[in-house]
Amino acid sequence: MRIVADENIPLLDAFFGHLGDIHRLPGRSIDRAAVAEADILLVRSVTPVTRQLLEGSPVRFVGTCTIGTDHLDLDYFAEAGIQWSSAPGCNARGVVDYVLGSLLTLAEIEGTDLAARTYGVVGAGQVGGRLVKVLQGLGWKVLVCDPVRQTAEGGDFVSLEQIIEQCDAISLHTPLDKGGEHPTWHLFDAARLRQLRQGCWLINASRGPVVDNAALHEVLLDREDLQAVLDVWEGEPKVNTELADLCVIGTPHIAGYSLDGRQRGTAQIYQALCAFLGQPAAIKLADLLPQPWLTEVTLDSRTDPTWALNMLCRGVYDPRRDDADFRRSLVGEVSQPLAFDALRKHYPPRREIDGLTVRINGEAAQLVQLVTALGASLV
Repeated sequence: MRIVADENIPLLDAFFGHLGDIHRLPGRSIDRAAVAEADILLVRSVTPVTRQLLEGSPVRFVGTCTIGTDHLDLDYFAEAGIQWSSAPGCNARGVVDYVLGSLLTLAEIEGTDLAARTYGVVGAGQVGGRLVKVLQGLGWKVLVCDPVRQTAEGGDFVSLEQIIEQCDAISLHTPLDKGGEHPTWHLFDAARLRQLRQGCWLINASRGPVVDNAALHEVLLDREDLQAVLDVWEGEPKVNTELADLCVIGTPHIAGYSLDGRQRGTAQIYQALCAFLGQPAAIKLADLLPQPWLTEVTLDSRTDPTWALNMLCRGVYDPRRDDADFRRSLVGEVSQPLAFDALRKHYPPRREIDGLTVRINGEAAQLVQLVTALGASLV
């Protein structure tokens, strides 16, 4: 069996080496010639898997080691009888950690109290839903907009207009949808961007075109009160460098690039492929993940909760490092799109907050609430 795979998928040999011959390629270089003799195709979000790519090929199974599926032509898969799988939730925790780190940075710059702000989460799927749980667990006020879930479940969802009108910080976690009942392409267009509250923070860690990048550039030039954090960009790997200059934090689509999340995505696709092949999934991710560098923290009961929040989050992950690497890539001698992909390909190991154990010496209800909300293990 011949397997064509994005070279950036971790643990390819460990999970798939015994299943067939693996042919690795850069994700953006996978073309018709590459899949002409492939039985299995394994990708990430940078590879559009369309009729034009697969028609006439022997590919029987497509796996994307990502949450999103907007790069997959699912209608064609159904027509051609091609089985497929994504990895829902694989990197959700990593994105939550990214948002928390970004909020801490914004609060530090402006000298504001995070607990005093109202948060809007747009899209409450795997990522947004977990973020809502963390923010609410911290005791912060959160409004949630998700028309799809609202239609299916009812509940305490609000409109996008309410989010824009009432929220001081808005985090976007919606899939990219150009059509359908609830399109998200340029969901935040010029009109909506200009309606944002005074001093609003806008974070996009979903898909670049959910925000009209050209419009955001113009709005940020006009409104110095607004602050933007962008991990995703229209037209990436090409980036609007003038927009990047105006962002408080800019990163190369790595919000969910934790080691745990990336390897979890591979494991989920391996399990799906084994099911497709009718084979038991004998390899376990727990046997392959390395020990985290930071495994345990001890806090005294008198520890200031605000300090503890900063220390615990940044001790595991701080997006300012990725922002610094990204900004250097925008002015280097290497072409900007190539530098964008290089940062992703050579991304350093990063773990997740819920892999951390916290001990508290003494009674401290606020610290217990904080640690529990973050998802760390409390001893």
